[in-house]
Amino acid sequence: MASFASAPPPPSSLPPGDGLLSGLHAGYISSLSAKLSSPSSYEGAVTAHLRMSGVYWSLAAFSLLQSRTELIKTMDGPAIEGWVWRCYDERRGGFGGNEGHDAHLLYTLSALQILALLGSLRELPKDKKDKIAAYVAALVDADTGAVCGDDSGEVDTRFSYCAAQALSLLGALSPPLASSICRYVARCRNFDGGYGSCPGAESHAAQVFCCVGALSICGDLSSVDGRALAFWLAERQTSGGGLNGRPEKQADVCYSWWILSSLSILGKTRYVDKAALARFILKCQDPAAGGIADRPDNVADVFHTFFGIAGLALMGRSAGRAIDPVYALPTDVVEELGLRAQVMRGSEAEGVAKYDVRERLVKVKNAAK
Repeated sequence: MASFASAPPPPSSLPPGDGLLSGLHAGYISSLSAKLSSPSSYEGAVTAHLRMSGVYWSLAAFSLLQSRTELIKTMDGPAIEGWVWRCYDERRGGFGGNEGHDAHLLYTLSALQILALLGSLRELPKDKKDKIAAYVAALVDADTGAVCGDDSGEVDTRFSYCAAQALSLLGALSPPLASSICRYVARCRNFDGGYGSCPGAESHAAQVFCCVGALSICGDLSSVDGRALAFWLAERQTSGGGLNGRPEKQADVCYSWWILSSLSILGKTRYVDKAALARFILKCQDPAAGGIADRPDNVADVFHTFFGIAGLALMGRSAGRAIDPVYALPTDVVEELGLRAQVMRGSEAEGVAKYDVRERLVKVKNAAK
């Protein structure tokens, strides 16, 4: 979900110092629904298929700036929740990207995250949780651990993460399912410590997050070569302070999240220059209409707005709620739901430990400083 209504700001109008334009960004986010729902909106038409994820990015970004009460009031939480259920595929048990669309794992996770942000996931009836969990579990190949996105059979480690988090949110991540997911993800690790979309695919920072996040949720972070991976991730920082997804690529704000969250899980955020990264993100803000772009002087969109704010939150540079590096949800929501995961301790010699959520969040928060 993206809006191209605002013009890129001239370099001279960029905010000085470390100023996150929270008010402008909140206004930008809250205005997107009306813009994209307009029958004459080209952007609304071409992004209709991924609207569920767009709503998640919007609500998650707004949640890092405001309280849940303000989120529900400003964004009309009941109306959003009603729309989410209109996207539910009763026959399959999953959610589509929009009303009338086929169920897909990506949008099923986004729907569950939206319900978690609105505080509704806890109230979900057991029979509904069980049906959604069965839909997700059926997409995991019992023999190989590969996860499909939908009935088409496409396999990608993005889906491994989606399955792991969705099942965790539903309280349905059984040891056999977790073991299967981890087995496949381990096959996607490369010589440089990174991970690709499938076995043999090149390392990519977004896939790294998906794989490390899946292993963290499933309890097999010990299979990660933390030192090699941290060095590969650190090498993604460019001279301008931003991070790229692969060697020889331009920096992009979204990698502020994919890389910093992975380093947070590994306990190695010190491997990147966080001050330079924060300056890069802030230069990508639109000081006129709000929102954050992929890089300076480009047009803002909600995808990069969320991941830019999330990256700043991981560095403790957002005045709002903190974000969990594993679940990409506010830490209070993760606590509320009792979600568990693994993180690496600061010293490689100490290895991997399983924490309850409070203990784990304290460790991550300290690592980000």
